[in-house]
Amino acid sequence: MVAWLYLIGFIIAEVIYGVLSPHDQATITAWASTSVYNLGHDPIGSLIASAFVTGEFATAWPVLIALAMFGANRVLGNWRTALVCAAGQVIGTLVSEGIVSYKVSRGLLPGLDRYLIDVGPSYVVVSALVVALLYGSWLARAAAALDLALLLFVGHIFAGLSQLNVSAVGHLTAMIVAGIGGSLLVWRLRRAGPLREHPARAGVSQPG
Repeated sequence: MVAWLYLIGFIIAEVIYGVLSPHDQATITAWASTSVYNLGHDPIGSLIASAFVTGEFATAWPVLIALAMFGANRVLGNWRTALVCAAGQVIGTLVSEGIVSYKVSRGLLPGLDRYLIDVGPSYVVVSALVVALLYGSWLARAAAALDLALLLFVGHIFAGLSQLNVSAVGHLTAMIVAGIGGSLLVWRLRRAGPLREHPARAGVSQPG
């Protein structure tokens, strides 16, 4: 359910974005960006909106979202998948933009970098694909591996990591968060064991 909700919500947002004028697109992108400035003025709004805005009309993203999200959703269920992906989005953003804020305050980056455009669903996607890669079925793992390969070799998500590039740091942080958080949730699920079915629902007659 969570995977479907996010995928459908993203597609609707992209269709609306695609019919806007270039000026309106730029306005929406600047508003949704998780820049240092926006995080200081509207952190919740920018953290949510940025996961639905790409800064361009990118038709490949729904496929990438589906490859990652459905595998993770099958492993964790709805609220756990939402929790892991939200944690990856939030912590990945705060760490990467925190580095920018620190560098700007030290004069290592120009002040305009506080307004850098940082949008897209990629932190959510990499968070989900880590869970699918680690704990999914063989089909989910294959889909997640394809997803990761596309992001690495086409999207270059780790480009500039040695220079603490915003995108690269954010992606790495989101993946680490998802790996740790997802593993803890899977461990708790396995420790709890399968849910016991009520006798009446299982078709077993109760004594009486």
